[in-house]
Amino acid sequence: MTTVDVDRSDPEYRAWLKEAVRKVQADANRSADTHLLRFPLPEKWGIDLYLKDESTHPTGSLKHRLARSLFLYGLCNGWIRPEKPVIEASSGSTAVSEAYFAKLIGVPFIAVMPRTTSPEKTRLIEFHGGRCHLVDDPRTVYEISTRLAAESGGHYMDQFTYAERATDWRGNNNIAESIYSQLRLERYPEPAWIVATAGTGGTSATIARYVHYMQHDTRVCVPDPENSCFFEGWLTGNPDATSDCGSRIEGIGRPRMEPSFVTGAIDRMMQVPDAASIAAVRALEAGLGRKAGGSTGTGLWSALKIVAEMVAAGSTGSVVTLICDPGERYLDKYYSDAWLADQGLDIAPYTRTIETFLATGLWPN
Repeated sequence: MTTVDVDRSDPEYRAWLKEAVRKVQADANRSADTHLLRFPLPEKWGIDLYLKDESTHPTGSLKHRLARSLFLYGLCNGWIRPEKPVIEASSGSTAVSEAYFAKLIGVPFIAVMPRTTSPEKTRLIEFHGGRCHLVDDPRTVYEISTRLAAESGGHYMDQFTYAERATDWRGNNNIAESIYSQLRLERYPEPAWIVATAGTGGTSATIARYVHYMQHDTRVCVPDPENSCFFEGWLTGNPDATSDCGSRIEGIGRPRMEPSFVTGAIDRMMQVPDAASIAAVRALEAGLGRKAGGSTGTGLWSALKIVAEMVAAGSTGSVVTLICDPGERYLDKYYSDAWLADQGLDIAPYTRTIETFLATGLWPN
């Protein structure tokens, strides 16, 4: 019998790989944990609402954590190679963060994104050395990314498949472990609810799995915007649910059930009108002086509704949601009355709902 011995441990490649992994891990060491901010609620309610401000990451969004994990996953699996491009299908924020890490380790980066992606995200991707490949139909980003990777000999990162695999949900300073650590000295250190919106589904999967693994009583709610199939797929148990058009709330909502969206791990979902998301994100600016993206508004609307349910039931406790990215990326969208009018969105009724609730504790039906 002939013995076949193939040695792929090229010293030059192994040296490059060690240096690339070191650079990505060093980024984590340089990045302090993100802040946990309190949203002002009446003290007499006995309920605390927190927002974990992921917009303070070096690339300005929650996706910085994901991009770091995806790059480590791809490097350690031998998928990312010297001088070969990394390609990603994205609605923008993940691509900004991945462009940053690609530049950090010295490989090209191509972002495949809907043409409707905010110009500011496109600018940030290019600022970090990436190239944008814009498409008219958001549903084609997957196949185009696959084709570009095959043509270039590069690696299609595929966040929608690998988001829930790349992050260590048992701990290792993931977002869930960070939340519980920061709540340790608060009056309600174990939150009644954590509210996390879903784009890939990786964040909600990480949080829900950590909650179960650590045997916490916390419940996890995932709000879903218009034009997304996640709610229908979760409610009906249909893994093939689809939506015919893209979400107006960038970063969340998908036209198909993504592999990283782990439906069995989460406790509750809400469908949130886009106008409600935008009303909530403007209420955030009024309450905390922070502009944030639309996905933050989707989460905040759901968190406020959950707080209202707790007030009505006479319950006390804490609720946590996320500031996903900064609102400065969307000044021409969610903070533009002209854009709202063009989209046919009326946020006034939802603004009144929030104002009434914060003043009275009652959530209008």
